[in-house]
This record gives sequence, C-alpha cells and structure tokens, in this order.
Amino acid sequence: MDKSAVRERLVVIGGDDAAGMSAASQARRMKGPDELEIVAFERGHFTSYSACGIPYWVGGDVEDRDLLIARTPEEHRARGIDVRLRTEVTEIDLDRGRVRARDLESGAESWTPYDKLVIATGARPVRPELPGIDAPGVHGVQTLDDGQALLDTLAGTGGRRAVVVGAGYIGVEMAEAMIRRGYEVTVVNRGREPMATLDPDMGRLVHEAMTGLGITMVNDATVTALPTDDDGRVRAVATADAEYPADVVVLGIGVRPETTLARDAGLPLGAHGGLLTDRSMRVRGQENVWAGGDCVEVLDLVSGQLRHIPLGTHANKHGQIIGTNAGGGYATFPGVVGTAVSKVCDLEIARTGLREKDAHRVGLRFETVTIESTSRAGYYPNASPMTVKMLAELGTGRLLGVQIVGREGAGKRVDIAAVALTAGMTVHQVAALDLGYAPPFSPVWDPVQVAARKAAAKVGR
Repeated sequence: MDKSAVRERLVVIGGDDAAGMSAASQARRMKGPDELEIVAFERGHFTSYSACGIPYWVGGDVEDRDLLIARTPEEHRARGIDVRLRTEVTEIDLDRGRVRARDLESGAESWTPYDKLVIATGARPVRPELPGIDAPGVHGVQTLDDGQALLDTLAGTGGRRAVVVGAGYIGVEMAEAMIRRGYEVTVVNRGREPMATLDPDMGRLVHEAMTGLGITMVNDATVTALPTDDDGRVRAVATADAEYPADVVVLGIGVRPETTLARDAGLPLGAHGGLLTDRSMRVRGQENVWAGGDCVEVLDLVSGQLRHIPLGTHANKHGQIIGTNAGGGYATFPGVVGTAVSKVCDLEIARTGLREKDAHRVGLRFETVTIESTSRAGYYPNASPMTVKMLAELGTGRLLGVQIVGREGAGKRVDIAAVALTAGMTVHQVAALDLGYAPPFSPVWDPVQVAARKAAAKVGR
C-alpha cells in the first residue's frame, strides 16, 4: 500500500512474541485502518500463540497444537492488520524510518517505511557450541515449530530415554512432559540444585521431589558434548565425568534477549543485553520506536535495578501499553517484582521478589525464615504440605521475597506476596491481611502469613 494513502504506518517486528501482536491489536482498537496502517513481520508460521503451553502440548495435557493459538494470521488480517509470515526483518534504518525484510521462501528483499515502529523480537534459546548440538534428536522448545519437531521425533524413535539439559522452568516442565510420555528421564543441570530462580535450600526440595518422581538428577555438571551414532543421531549427553544415554535430548538451558537487529541499528542495550525503554515502553532516545516482551529489560520494583525476565505476562502488558501509546493514548509500565510459578508433575514451584543472593547484591540487610504448613486445615481431607521461605529487610520490615514449594494449592499463594511486594508492604502488614479462610481452602493462618509473623518477630518493628 502507498504510504501516502494513509495517515500513518505502524510496523511491528515479531508476531509470535506476545508483545508484538498485542501492540498491533491495541493500536487497531485505538485507530481504524483509515487512520493507521499496521504491518507485522513474522519469520515463523504462526502468530499470537502461547509458548508457555508448549511443554503441556508435548506432554499430552493439551491435545491439539491449535488450542495454543490465541489469534491466527487470518483473524488479524480480518481486523485490518497486514501480517506477513515467513518474512524476516534484517535491518532497521532509523535515519530514514524504514525496515528491510526478506521473504524466507523466495529470498526476495524489500524496504518498508514506517512512521512508528514496534520491536518485539523476543528471546533466543541458549544453544552452546558443542559437538553434536545440531544432531537429529536434539531439540529446543521455543516455538510451535520446535514443539512439532519434537513430537515428530518422539513418534519416530523406538527408544524411551530422554535427557533434558537444564533445570530451569523449561527444563523441569519438559522433564514432566517426558515422564508423562513414558520416558526414562535424566536432567543434567549446571547448578547446585534445580530451579536457580530459587535459593539452593528451596531448590533442594525440588530436587528431592523430582527424584521421587523417578527422574535422575545430575547437578553440578557441565555438558561437554552430545555424542552421536554412526548415522549421526544423538545417542548420549556427555559431561566431564559420565555419559548419559539418550534417544532424544531436550535443551532447556534458558534464553537471552534477541536484540541483534536493535544492536546493529545503534539502539541502547542494558547489562543483560535487552533493549532499554522508558516507562511508556518507548526505546530510550527514540520518539517513535517502542519495544516490549522478551527483548527488553524491565525495572525490578524491589531492588530498583533493571532485569531481564522473559515471561508472557509481562509481554502482554507491554503490548497493551505500546499499542495504546502508538495509537495516540498514554499508558505506562511501572515494573515487576519477578513473580513466576511452575510445576513438575504434582509439585508446584513459585517465587516472587528477591533471593538471598539478589538481596546481598544490592546491599540489603535482611533476615530469612522458612516454615512448613499445609494447603488446607490439617484435619481436612487432602491437605498437602508446603514450604514457604520469606525474606524481610532489617530495620524496616519491608517484604523482600517469597519462595514456595509444595503440592496442590501451594503455587498460586505466591500472588499474595506479589501484591504485597508491589505495594511495598512490611511483613507486619502481610501478617495482618484479612485473607479468606475456610478449612477446605486454608489453615486459619495462611502459610504466607505464618511466614510473615515469624519474619516480623525476627526483624522487629
């Protein structure tokens, strides 16, 4: 379409990161096609899907891939958003206000001018340069295409041994998926304990539970190679001390911001490699360029520092804020407290705020408490145990962080702490909260409040 035929053109780079198409959709709500043309470039085959749901699709909890797709390209196009699939943006020309894109099927390249630009390039999985890393049978799980490729491998292999490399969120979720598929699972983890987003003492609880599920945990181990058979397929995961046989290998090592385009364009990056924005998600130093999702760094409201936290919850909020601002409105993103929840089989794992090492890093003086409680009144049927760890600042009593590991009913209790952290509450105030109680739902003192009472006693008033 001729640029002069419309008032403005908004270009979005990235249609599978939740921020990109959320921004496009919100901008469309703000302005109609006669006021704003929207073009979205996506190098993959899909738009607007839940990458967080891929482990549950692989594990069989979600029966059909399409259930993970919130809005198809056709649905976006019907709303006046020009979605161009299998098209990769290769250059941003800030001076002339345009992007260069390549059609991945034909190889043809063209420039598209913009008045406003949204960068939602997401994150790329960590894929170390190791012998055998690209062998058949080695899979990441970042996109729907990745998930389908893994399922194809599982359907075609006769073996039943899976090795998961990494024990973060993706690692433990994929370990569960492989268990549910009937595989013998080994997890090779570089850290002292699984779930490095927890303190090691809480990670130990995860380790013990995973071992109890029949998962072989190998901690403090660095992968050195992925040995292959004569036909080139992966056959094992090797560390300095041992080899672990594998018919399929799943990589869950983590992700880094995908900011190559932004860096090459001269846009500002932070210490973690993510784009730097202001509270309106506008890239610093740019009037008409916004960025959101897994490619940006965000303000941690507890520590006051910038962090890279790749979560769909943040990305969707970023997209709403960007779309509002690009559409002529005004909205801001205040920051995060680092809340996340996951599970491996029936074990729920949650955290928010700072770990001990985070608090040490920013120079805070604090106390920690750890308590054991139950999800319901102890006498009520199916009450399940949980462990709650809490950090509180000395002197002020300010809540700094909470970690929870337990069975059914444990994970979402972290939301109490997330609200308290966002509000800057003290542990004394948390202990006094008027929370809902009935024996089927909670002990008379909720486990989070039990930890808060104990923390309040330690830090004083």
